[in-house]
Amino acid sequence: MSNQTLRERFRLAPSKAATVSLIIGATKDAGLIKADESESASTRYARYLPFWA
Repeated sequence: MSNQTLRERFRLAPSKAATVSLIIGATKDAGLIKADESESASTRYARYLPFWA
């Protein structure tokens, strides 16, 4: 999952990227997702995996 794929899934405009970033950050802080280490370290292109993956 990434910011873009989450916006696409919920059919949100690109202008909602900041809102989606807040949701991703809160979900990461809650320990429900983790960063995909195999992808780029850049936060712009960050991808996330469920905590159990």
